[in-house]
Amino acid sequence: MHVLTSANSCSTSIEGINITSKNSATIQPSEIQFYEQEIEYSCTSQKKQKQRANMTTNSGNDAAVGAKGKFAAIVVCWFLGNGSLISWNSMLTIVDYYGYLFPNYHPSRILTLVYQPFALGTIAILTRYEAKLNTRRRNLSGYLLFFVSSLLVVALDLASSGRGGVGPFIGLCAISAAFGIADAHVQGGMLGDLSLMCPEFVQSFMAGLAASGAFSSALRFITRAAFEDSKGGLRKGAILFFSICSTLELVCVLLYAFVFPKLEIVKYYRSKAALEGSKTVSADLAAGGVQLELNQMEIEDPKELERLSVKELFRQNIDYCLDLYFIYVLTLSIFPGFLVEDTGSHSLGNWYALVLVAAYNVLDLIGRYTPLIKILKISSRPILTLACLSRFLMIPAFYFTAKYGSQGWMIMLTSILGFTNGHLTVCVLTVAPKGYKGPEQNALGNVLCCWLLSGIFSGVVLDWLWLIGKGW
Repeated sequence: MHVLTSANSCSTSIEGINITSKNSATIQPSEIQFYEQEIEYSCTSQKKQKQRANMTTNSGNDAAVGAKGKFAAIVVCWFLGNGSLISWNSMLTIVDYYGYLFPNYHPSRILTLVYQPFALGTIAILTRYEAKLNTRRRNLSGYLLFFVSSLLVVALDLASSGRGGVGPFIGLCAISAAFGIADAHVQGGMLGDLSLMCPEFVQSFMAGLAASGAFSSALRFITRAAFEDSKGGLRKGAILFFSICSTLELVCVLLYAFVFPKLEIVKYYRSKAALEGSKTVSADLAAGGVQLELNQMEIEDPKELERLSVKELFRQNIDYCLDLYFIYVLTLSIFPGFLVEDTGSHSLGNWYALVLVAAYNVLDLIGRYTPLIKILKISSRPILTLACLSRFLMIPAFYFTAKYGSQGWMIMLTSILGFTNGHLTVCVLTVAPKGYKGPEQNALGNVLCCWLLSGIFSGVVLDWLWLIGKGW
């Protein structure tokens, strides 16, 4: 009788257990305890199954959800990637204008050197506390800071009437630092969030990053051709440039706030991550109309919500972290400072630096799509590390080409630099998160982004070595 009451209280039945048989009167206390345990286990299993069913928000299985919104999510990820770097790439692309304003301050190097410590310091703090952060607030704060800072670039130029000097340059450095803080919020937050979804989202976001560089270069060619090649003409082009960038940043704010969280496939993956213990997605799920109740599950089986710590994830993926570090320490030790200032004079004249930057950006964009071709994607950890290390052969290649080679060889080398940068970056970021739970993938995405920015910072510092023997 006691067993029947327990069974009815959770409204379940257990196959193979018939406690109303003729021998039911002879059931021993130990057997009753066994039946109670079976019923309790069945009740717990049913509750978890109901939670899983509710958390998928009736979206069906993975394939069905993907068919509904995967392409739209990929497109939105591309725009969000574009917006996370368009402002900074714009500042690098119009460096010829800043060269006119601040000829004695090496703006291509100084602005990058100011940007990186703020980016690296911020991402280190955010990575340390990633499990406690509200991802929605973090990403929106980053995009809003990009938007406001882009407007401030235009406001600073208008307020100073396009004059150089220490004051405007310090103001420009402050805006560069704001770009670094915004980058750490957005890039780490988005990579972590997308890593718990599907690799195509990460690839599209990274392609958007590269597209921002290609778009900046194309827009710079147009503005430079449209306005005369003088200080006044460059200034008009630069103002138009950042006005367009500000508009794009505002679009990204709106996309992330109102479109991305409501896509069915995004809600599916975030719900799945929440089921695995992620608390960083709760605000985005609420914005998408998904309400979760996980307290009961945490009480019933807390072990299911356990995850690896940031240190454990780093130890298991140290080779991937070093791969990203090697990729970007090499790239930023050459681009953009060396390409802009140390490649000599050629027949292209003032257009030469723009052509080199454009060649890098376009091939970087192409390289971020080639991993979609299965035969070209590198998944082997040793081969990835070997490929990243082999890129250091480009240092002597660039040195001797700048000293003895023609502009054609330099453009070819710059294209190879961009292509390998994009291809290897996507390979690492899409392969590394596989096999982990949602909260761990989010943490790993932040860790990998931290090492990526560490490589950028080291490369920016090492870029100054090219100035040895040139008066510095």
